[in-house]
Amino acid sequence: MTEKTRYSDEELQEFKSIILAKLEKAKEDYELLRNTITHMDGNDTQDTSPTFKVLEEGAAVLSKEEAGKLAQRQQKFIQHLQAALVRIENKTYGVCRVTGKLIPAERLRAVPHATLSVEAKEGGQK
Repeated sequence: MTEKTRYSDEELQEFKSIILAKLEKAKEDYELLRNTITHMDGNDTQDTSPTFKVLEEGAAVLSKEEAGKLAQRQQKFIQHLQAALVRIENKTYGVCRVTGKLIPAERLRAVPHATLSVEAKEGGQK
């Protein structure tokens, strides 16, 4: 029996539905983070109160920085998911970019934007 070189159209559709669901959730999370950073999510004391304690300002800046970093990571995740959709359309989805072999379906279900097999990622590929 020859080794599979790509996933079937049915399997690709399964992965596509997983990716689309994750993409929708990721975009929602990104918007929440963005709204947190820009304070578009509602009114709070920062809109009206001219004075803050230094500690409160420091905490607000820290949480804004953390939210910014999380938003950047979320945006990168969204880009990886969108790239995975392109690979599905090209029928190259699930092929390890180092070994050229199929990435196990279990890995793709857990990390649908993966482009490396576990072996290649760990550097154990020969």
